[in-house]
Amino acid sequence: MLRLIALRLLAALPVLLVVSLVAFGLTLLVPGDMAAEMLGMSATPADVARLRHELGLDVPTLVRMAQWYEGLLHLDLGRSVLLNQSVTEAIMQRLPVTLSLACLGLSFALVLGIPLGLLAAAKVGRATDQAAMGTALVGLSLPDFWLGLVLIWVVGVKLHWLPTGGWVSPAQDPLGWLRVMAMPAGALGLTQLGPIARMTRSAALEVANSDFVRTARAKGLAEPRVFARHVLGAALVPILTVAGIGFGAALGGALVIEQVFSLPGVGRLVIGAVLRRDWPVIQGGLLMTATVFVLVNLLVDVLYLWADPRLRER
Repeated sequence: MLRLIALRLLAALPVLLVVSLVAFGLTLLVPGDMAAEMLGMSATPADVARLRHELGLDVPTLVRMAQWYEGLLHLDLGRSVLLNQSVTEAIMQRLPVTLSLACLGLSFALVLGIPLGLLAAAKVGRATDQAAMGTALVGLSLPDFWLGLVLIWVVGVKLHWLPTGGWVSPAQDPLGWLRVMAMPAGALGLTQLGPIARMTRSAALEVANSDFVRTARAKGLAEPRVFARHVLGAALVPILTVAGIGFGAALGGALVIEQVFSLPGVGRLVIGAVLRRDWPVIQGGLLMTATVFVLVNLLVDVLYLWADPRLRER
């Protein structure tokens, strides 16, 4: 297993290298003077020159690239001029919010999507199958930001069941954190429910008529137990694959959901940086998101070994 982790980490290095090049290239692709755009029309030439010096824009491109990678080696993503704060510090303060939102949303999708897919596979071709897949398709088709707005209007404004925004630390108030995160995680999870349910159904149907499943039925096990214990276990690998992809999609969806529900996460930070032309924050947010996605894919590869012991022999 350690060998697999080491190989996956080595394979991830080129991906992170490309992402870092893209993040650095953003400053080169922006038309005009980035410092002047950040300061606005009222800035004087002296202000622009000072900001260009602070951002390191007055040195050659190759020197800036060398400084960028030297900073990355020390986990230094630069400094936000507008926040007057280290980009690494700003992202790390907000990263728990984004990660908790993505994890809770994906957990919501897994908890509903896997049983829905197993139910559809157990009742394949029947009305139950059609209803389950129809429900999954509806969740897949609706935009997460629209679902969030509907939940705010119905659950928050009309029914007054849950707060419509804000943030509570789970360390200080776990129940309050769940109340705050329930609607944004639900909106995010419903969009990931469809792919998980459909993949669960497809994978379950592939193994439903296998020899070991027929043996379990011959022993007199009830059909729900056969699917929950035997079929699901054999179908976990493709489900884990979709879950890993879904986590990446949830990270992307968090950019919008955090705006809708006023959550102080990385997504809201990056969107604010885009509006204010705070390029160090944009670069750092892009690189940090890519790093988290690579680490999640590594975790999925490790879970493959747990889900299918046959892979350990390769």
